[in-house]
Amino acid sequence: MKTVEDNGRATTKERARLDAESIIEAGLRIASQPGMATVSVRDLGAMLDAAPTAIYRHFRSKEGLMQALLDRLIAMCLARVTAPREQWRERLTQLSTATLDVFVMYPAVGLEAIVFSTEGPAELDTVELMLDAYAQTGLEGDELVRHYGALSTYVLSYASGIARAHSLSSTIQPEQSTPWWGRTLPVTAASHPQISALREELTALTDREIYFMGINELMDAAERAGARARERAAAGQA
Repeated sequence: MKTVEDNGRATTKERARLDAESIIEAGLRIASQPGMATVSVRDLGAMLDAAPTAIYRHFRSKEGLMQALLDRLIAMCLARVTAPREQWRERLTQLSTATLDVFVMYPAVGLEAIVFSTEGPAELDTVELMLDAYAQTGLEGDELVRHYGALSTYVLSYASGIARAHSLSSTIQPEQSTPWWGRTLPVTAASHPQISALREELTALTDREIYFMGINELMDAAERAGARARERAAAGQA
């Protein structure tokens, strides 16, 4: 079993086993630290007691390292999808929930999701799951791809944005909801009557609330489009 000294630096036993897996594990430990906005090769070297050149022997670039870390997070998300295949909506809900929860657990990696395509097996498995889920509504071809693209982009962009908010704070806990507005509203009824009237409602909104509202709306739209596609197919066969 690997042992790590109290100061977070690797022991001689761990140094001798430096490989891609140990680097990924160390990267995730760094990414989970409060207020950590990036996983640097310097921090990895310090934690593993290794020179940056040793890191780059396993990952050709910083981008390659971040892709590997992000694909590991995506694999964690997939592992939380337990609903049976025929329950397509529940599977997409579980995947979306896991994406947000895992990204805020490892915000320094999660915030990169909208920037990087991992090109890894977990990402491809996620694409397959989402396409298969929407295909069960009756969607196919270009229409299926468009609805998949809308949901995928929404989940990744919003979850990575929330992860970024967590990465910038050393006090927000992963399970905490962040405010959607997050700033004061210095307006009056005369200058901005709608904002003034809805001030309490606006400031009470949380990111998680809006996140799941958007996901439900996108799934509703896909379900309606799938129903129309089935109707057109039935009419064509009549």
